[in-house]
Amino acid sequence: MTREDIIQKIKEIVFEIEPDLENQDLQEDSVINHDAAIDSMGFTLAICRLEAYFDVRIPDRQWAKLQTLGDVADAIEKRLKK
Repeated sequence: MTREDIIQKIKEIVFEIEPDLENQDLQEDSVINHDAAIDSMGFTLAICRLEAYFDVRIPDRQWAKLQTLGDVADAIEKRLKK
């Protein structure tokens, strides 16, 4: 799976949670809770769905460090390589 595939899936899940954002152009440097306007519950739901989809586990203590779409992709990518 390529990084682009990971980014695309993150966007799909963000758009499922916040359908009003579908027309927004999210980039790797987009701050998820600011640029994408996802609240903490939506963010938690997105991470849980991503963990299930990619069959990875991102430690809870790391969630607070995930700010941008690229940060989330990095966390997933790192765990896929293990």
